[in-house]
Amino acid sequence: MEAFRKSMVATASTVHYQQVLQLRTQGKSLGRFTHKVQDVVEASGIQTGLCSIFLRHTSASLVIQENADPDVLLDMETFLAKLVPEGHHYIHIAEGPDDMPAHIRSVLTSTSETIPIVKGRLALGTWQGIYLWEHRTRNHTREVVVHVVGS
Repeated sequence: MEAFRKSMVATASTVHYQQVLQLRTQGKSLGRFTHKVQDVVEASGIQTGLCSIFLRHTSASLVIQENADPDVLLDMETFLAKLVPEGHHYIHIAEGPDDMPAHIRSVLTSTSETIPIVKGRLALGTWQGIYLWEHRTRNHTREVVVHVVGS
């Protein structure tokens, strides 16, 4: 049987802290921004709690994924491109052949993540990183809301 560490902190008040990050993408790519989220957690002063991140867009996504071997990210991009191909076979093509596939890829992945905070740090595993996955061909500036709650 595995042993799990448990801790409980009771306080009179819960702290909420928010910051909006503006992240510039380089067209279709996965951009790691773990350190920027950790900076927000540190600025909040919260030691125990939750960090919620939310992408305010419908043609990109957030993923927590391997941060050591770039081949993992390349394989993910290749797989999703094959699963949801671009082209003019969609009804929604007003913004180009990459737009509707970007919306579908966003639905298949995620636009939000929640990560525990332990001792003022994101409780990510050794090989985990937080990525903004741009599904559009051209560069964009994307907004990510980081909400930290705890004590």
